[in-house]
Amino acid sequence: MRPALLDPLFAPLNSLPGIGPKAGELYARLLGRESIDDCRVIDLVFHAPHSLIDRRHQPGIARAPQGTIVTITGRVDRHQPPAPRTNQPYRVFLHDETGELALTFFRVKGNWLEKALPIDETVTVSGKVDWFNGRPSMVHPDYMVRALEAENLPLVEPVYPLTAGLSARILRKSIEAALPRIPDFPEWLDEALLEKQSFASTRDCFLTLHDPRDETDIDPQAPARRRLAYDEFLAGQLSLSLVRQRLRKVAGTPVHATATLSKPVLDALPFSLTASQVTAIGEVLKDMAGTERMLRLLQGDVGSGKTAVALMSMLAAVEAGGQAVLMAPTEILARQHFATLSKMAAPAGVTIDVLTGRTKGREREAILERIALGETQIVIGTHALFQDTVGYANLLLAVVDEQHRFGVHQRLRLTAKGISPHMLVMTATPIPRTLVLAAFGDMDVSKLTEKPAGRKPIQTVTVSTERTGEIVSRLHTALGEGKKAYWICPLVEESDASDLMSVDERFQTLKSHFGAQVGLVHGRMNGAEKDTVMLAFKTGEIRLLVATTVVEVGVDVPDATIMVIEHAERFGLAQLHQLRGRVGRGDEASTCILLYKGPLSENGRARLSILRETEDGFLIAEEDLKLRGEGELLGTRQSGTPGFRIASLEAHGDLLEIARKDAAYIIERDPELTSDRGEALRTLLYLYRRDEAIRFLRAG
Repeated sequence: MRPALLDPLFAPLNSLPGIGPKAGELYARLLGRESIDDCRVIDLVFHAPHSLIDRRHQPGIARAPQGTIVTITGRVDRHQPPAPRTNQPYRVFLHDETGELALTFFRVKGNWLEKALPIDETVTVSGKVDWFNGRPSMVHPDYMVRALEAENLPLVEPVYPLTAGLSARILRKSIEAALPRIPDFPEWLDEALLEKQSFASTRDCFLTLHDPRDETDIDPQAPARRRLAYDEFLAGQLSLSLVRQRLRKVAGTPVHATATLSKPVLDALPFSLTASQVTAIGEVLKDMAGTERMLRLLQGDVGSGKTAVALMSMLAAVEAGGQAVLMAPTEILARQHFATLSKMAAPAGVTIDVLTGRTKGREREAILERIALGETQIVIGTHALFQDTVGYANLLLAVVDEQHRFGVHQRLRLTAKGISPHMLVMTATPIPRTLVLAAFGDMDVSKLTEKPAGRKPIQTVTVSTERTGEIVSRLHTALGEGKKAYWICPLVEESDASDLMSVDERFQTLKSHFGAQVGLVHGRMNGAEKDTVMLAFKTGEIRLLVATTVVEVGVDVPDATIMVIEHAERFGLAQLHQLRGRVGRGDEASTCILLYKGPLSENGRARLSILRETEDGFLIAEEDLKLRGEGELLGTRQSGTPGFRIASLEAHGDLLEIARKDAAYIIERDPELTSDRGEALRTLLYLYRRDEAIRFLRAG
């Protein structure tokens, strides 16, 4: 049960005054929720300001700088309403001892301005001043009060992220209504840490967060922000530790590899394993041989040979008389893994089946029966593998590809089915160490750092979109020589809101040059359509594939050697690196062309030059983290990875390390959280919506 203390914060957001159905939709969009029904008061409390407006600047009318926000006190001289049925604005003129200022209003109805700004009254106004032909004006001042009431004017105002249709003033009103609901929380931090970091109480920090006095209060290193960031990290690390403790409680079945299947497979491989593949396989087999379940994250850059490590791990499970599953995020990828692994595992005579949402009817029933009887030794598929209808004879290992699309919750759902296989999780997105701790603190990590022998470096160049014609003529030559190329676009269809080239439009343009050699793949096509086009590209019927980022992960066409990425400045570095990794998989030299629309910002230029200089995915990921922040780095924020509210890995990385140690210490001393501090920490977990972790305490 959530502590009653938190009830006011978890009341529906529309219980605050002024949030009706229409405003509710805007708030839901602002707070990243499906609908207003999912929004709670706490969401507004976590909505931190990103800058502030300082209205203490009162230079006098004549000395007000262009385009800045100032506060002016002056006497109202005259009103100048517009002539009837014209589009002219309504102007009110006032003066102080330095000069005259025109207050400008558009579409004024009724006589409210005469009441608000009576002639000969001294008033204080605040807003942005613009100079035109040597005369200052202020369009729609933010505040207008009579000089006698000027102390009611908020001189320092926080500025919040907004969404179209929601005004700053209405949002501020709602936040002011939410703040009194913050209770005095029990203290969940250790006395020594509070002193060392000079942390105030959580309640005081929330109040300070929304009441900044100057620029230093907005800085991520401001004491209030650091305290709230630490709380958020601690909640995350503690819930990961509880999950881990729970998963570890379910004993694993020791798996002893005999090499009866893996030896013939290794002998038949046309290449030898790299040193880091051998190390990773060793780490996996050692984990699986123990009585505790394996929970290992295998990080390997694009093309570093994760599939071979996964296969050796799965063969060990089959050698021990069990089954293994490999789960991929998309159907294209699942079917591709099936093709690759069937070929690699053929010398061992292992039975492999593929099961996706598209497998229907009799075929599906037959596969399900083979899995239940244990006839299928390795199953490859999408999340269809973990639906209730699928029963396993003896599942010993689950391999999950592209972890960041498969969060902690799905891992737990697997366990909840009463299945407790060893888990190997693979990702081709190199994740910086800080992020590994934040998102996957419950796992051990293996890294593949080398590329298989024979892979040539990929030459990366940046070209302005104005030179697209040159690229097309270079493609003419390349396709004429029998080469294959990808052309990646960011959007599916042209929209008025964006000047990005849509994938459909680009497809039509290229088709006019290359005819039937061009194919198109995007996320809105169904699985069968995508597969048909991908197959045609693989076999060479199509030589140029126009696509959205659906090809980002795992599509394997070894003889494709050219990658064109349009609007490269709109993609994250990690994603560009992933896309680039689709070429350079065979023994021919490959090229990646990053088309950008100039002029590039300083940041944009820095990002694209990192890609030109290095192919080291781990280095690129660290740079991406510095430039963009962790929410973007792993793709969508809803992907089971931490999209932090206040904490930021770049700014508060030092605190994450402390939180991790603190969480480990707590779990060791008080695994059920029953001490006084334990009870307070339960409140912290509920505050950050980490309740799943608490349910494990009771369940386990």
